[in-house]
Amino acid sequence: MNEERTSTGLFRTKAIEDTIQDTTAPERRHLKRELSALDLTVYGIGVVIGTGIFVLTGTAAKQYAGPAVALSFAAAGVVCALAALCYAEFASTVPVAGSAYTFSYAALGELPAWLIGWDLMLELALAAAVVAVGWSGYIQTLLADVDIHLPASIGGGTDGHWGLNLPAAALVVVMTGLLVLGVKQSARFTAVIVAVKVAVVLLVIGAGLFFVKSANYRPFIPRATGAATGSESGAAQPLIQHLGFTPGAFGVMGVFTAAAVVFFAFIGFDIVATAAEEVKKPQRDLPRGILASLAICTALYVAVALVVTGMQKYTALSEKAPLADAFRSVGAHWLSGFISAGAVAGLTSVTLILLMGQSRVFFAMSRDGLLPKGFSRVHPRFGTPSRATIALGAVVACFAAVIPLKALAELVNIGTLAAFAVVSLGVIILRHTRPDLPRSFRTPGVPYVPIAAILASLWLMLNLPVETWIRFGLWMAAGLVVYFGYGRRRAVRFERR
Repeated sequence: MNEERTSTGLFRTKAIEDTIQDTTAPERRHLKRELSALDLTVYGIGVVIGTGIFVLTGTAAKQYAGPAVALSFAAAGVVCALAALCYAEFASTVPVAGSAYTFSYAALGELPAWLIGWDLMLELALAAAVVAVGWSGYIQTLLADVDIHLPASIGGGTDGHWGLNLPAAALVVVMTGLLVLGVKQSARFTAVIVAVKVAVVLLVIGAGLFFVKSANYRPFIPRATGAATGSESGAAQPLIQHLGFTPGAFGVMGVFTAAAVVFFAFIGFDIVATAAEEVKKPQRDLPRGILASLAICTALYVAVALVVTGMQKYTALSEKAPLADAFRSVGAHWLSGFISAGAVAGLTSVTLILLMGQSRVFFAMSRDGLLPKGFSRVHPRFGTPSRATIALGAVVACFAAVIPLKALAELVNIGTLAAFAVVSLGVIILRHTRPDLPRSFRTPGVPYVPIAAILASLWLMLNLPVETWIRFGLWMAAGLVVYFGYGRRRAVRFERR
């Protein structure tokens, strides 16, 4: 590896050999390999199963698909699987921290890699903060059930009154500390939390089967009613409506419209790839972890959708708490507490893994010189990127404590979908530029599967509001300013191979 700045090309790629060599460098800029395929699967389940399984089912079934929302979850799972196959090839071929950022540097070049890394840092920070705020809400609800009430000034405020959200900030601080102590310790904690929330989901499915009525499934695909209802206008409308396409409600088109809605319950499986540098046998275990976690989550989502629409007519489903309200409608009030506990467990692990993914992207960008190199130092005892983890944890804790993030939450979705498209494109490019590269896992059907993943990602991006696209564009513009003002001049340059 040659760190002399030999080129200023914006699309200069980083050789795979240089990328892998970073993980064996003698200085403390590489991470400990401690994770197994089971750990990765647990991470994937831990970050994917959150509030989505408890909330989105009601909205998608009632407004777009009826009982066929189960097919919508399956369709969304297929879209994710297309991207997952591309991630699996890249992660096993380039088992280095950074996920889409690292893959982009190898396939597309420095500037595209910077933009994806800049994108992922914002998306993961916002996602972790939003999830922490949601966790705070569930915790305060559970405390209220035992007559413990936090003052509004430290509990996030009330309608019309601002307040610090200290529970959300506290969760971020605790999860940050756990990540600093070691990735194996984080994996063990996540395994316990995932066991709890999967047990709750299985309890919901098992108990719900006793209350399913076949009449609630008829018609399974309700007759199409034309345009989907909604009060959004102007910049709040999906971009696709400004292009002349109106999303359909019910019928076959309604199933696909609902798939765009429930897709966001799957976001997060790609974070497994950010831990590539910490896997004992990455060539074997990364594809297994990515694909197994996605398959398990898809099966659970489809099962929950079938149960909840069988328990209660889709027209009567609650859009805020469909699972809990479905059990209340059949007199099983005792299960609502278990559902809330499952949501709390789900959000705890989601926060942890989002913070982990963000710190690994930051670490990889710092090691390449695009960000201050002090953040690429690894703790001598714990083997974790402690500086990057603590710095980012502090920022996210502040976000969670003081900033209302609901309006920004959809930035998480557009950023993730952009990363999906870039990684899928990278697989096609690297197959042509480096056909000699050893690949322990190969995406089937190249270039057709990656192309399908790109088109599916772009389609779902078009279903996001115009205002989300505007915010995304502004953040990317800010990223270009930082790159040309700092990163481009300080980036490590590598020998051509």
